[in-house]
Formats: sequence, C-alpha cells, structure tokens
Amino acid sequence: MQLNFEGIAVGAASLLIIGAFHPLVIWCEYHFTQRVWPVFLIAGLLFLCGALFVQGLISIVLGLLGAGCLWSIRELKEQAHRVERGWFPKNPKRK
Repeated sequence: MQLNFEGIAVGAASLLIIGAFHPLVIWCEYHFTQRVWPVFLIAGLLFLCGALFVQGLISIVLGLLGAGCLWSIRELKEQAHRVERGWFPKNPKRK
C-alpha cells in the first residue's frame, strides 16, 4: 500500500498561505492604504501564469498564491472599512 501525501501538502500549503496573507493585508493597509491593490493584482496574475508553466505541487502552490493575492484585493477594501469602524488602528502618520 502506497501512501499519497500530496493532499496533506496542499492542505498545509493552503493553511500557511492563508495565514500569511491575513497579517500581510493588515500591514499593507496600515502602511500604504488600499491603494496598493495593483501590486496584489500583478502578483496574483504572475503567480497564476507561472502555475500554467510548471507541474506538480509547485503549480498548485503557485495557484494558491495567485488566488490569495487576488482575494487580498477584496480584503484590502474590507480592512479599510474595519479601520474606519475602529476595529483596527489607523496609521497616525496618514491623514
């Protein structure tokens, strides 16, 4: 009987990527506002294009990173609303 660990690897990669993007979105909104969304768009499209040209787990991880970047665009806007509501601190250097 041969065990297949690819599913576990994909699940672990998903968990790590989602876990990394949450504080990244908060940090980016704090320092750069939600206007940084084009960076996430370009990075997401590059990751997704890269996933088209490789195989195996690397392709899956690149796809997850691309989807995470694109989802972060929405989360940046949501994070700005959370800051307006007072749920997260506003950058005092920004007016």
